[in-house]
Amino acid sequence: MAPNLKEDYEVKLILNPDLVLNPTNHVPTPALLSAFSLSPTPTKMTIQFLDDDKKTIYHAGWSPRIRRTEDKPVFELTYKKRYPITAGNIDAALAAANADGFDASDTKNEAQVEWGYNNMTLSISREKKVPGGKVGSTALPDAETARKMLMDEAPGKFKDFGGKKNWGVKALEEARAYGPVLAERFVGTWGEAGVKVYVEIWPVMIKEEGRFEYIVEVSFKAGNRAEASLPRERLITMLEGEGWLCPRDSLKTQLIMDNY
Repeated sequence: MAPNLKEDYEVKLILNPDLVLNPTNHVPTPALLSAFSLSPTPTKMTIQFLDDDKKTIYHAGWSPRIRRTEDKPVFELTYKKRYPITAGNIDAALAAANADGFDASDTKNEAQVEWGYNNMTLSISREKKVPGGKVGSTALPDAETARKMLMDEAPGKFKDFGGKKNWGVKALEEARAYGPVLAERFVGTWGEAGVKVYVEIWPVMIKEEGRFEYIVEVSFKAGNRAEASLPRERLITMLEGEGWLCPRDSLKTQLIMDNY
C-alpha cells in the first residue's frame, strides 16, 4: 500500500455575527476590520452544492460544489470527501482515506485538516475549473447545466466511489441545487507574524423561519500542525478577549443542505 497523503491545515473559527457585523447591512464593523487589517472591499462569490432529495452524496461524506468568484472568469468545481478525526488521531483518518484510494501516489487530490474550535475534519478535495462568464460576475449556471458540468468533470474516485461503477455520476443525475449562497471574503493580516487571514460572511436562509443566519468565519492556513497550533491558540485567546468567539464549529455545509 502506498503511503498516506501529506496533509496541510486550515484553522476555522466562528464569530458572533451580532457583535462583528453592522446590524443594518451586515458588513464588518470597524473593530473587526481593524483587528485583522481587512481590506474594506470584499470579493463576492456564489456557491451551491448539488445532491438528490435524499442527500445520497452528502450522507456518503461527499460534497460536490460549484463556485463562482467575481474576480475569475471560470466556474470552480470542487469534489470534497470528508473523514471525521476522532480524539485528534489524524493518522487514522488519513489511513481511512488511503483505504478509499486517496494515497501519496495521488497528485491530483489535496488533503487538508480543517481545525475548528472543538473538532478536526480531514478533507480530500479535487478542484477543476471550467471557463465561463466574465470577470465581475458571480452568476452561476442553472441547475441542469451545473449538474452536467459536475458529471462531465467528475474525477474517478468520486465517479466510482465504494467500488460502485459510476456511483457519483448516477447520484448527480438525480441532483438538484442546494443554494445558491452569495458570500463575501475579506483578506487581511493578523498578529506580529503577519499571518494572512480570511474573514468570510455567508448568509444562509433558514427556510422554516424565513430569515437569514449570518455565518462569520475567520480562518488561516498552515503547512503542518505545529505551524497551526500556536497561532490558533493565540487567535482563540484574542477572540475570547474581545467577546467575539462562538465556541462551536462551522456548520455552513450542513445548514445549506438542511435549508435549501
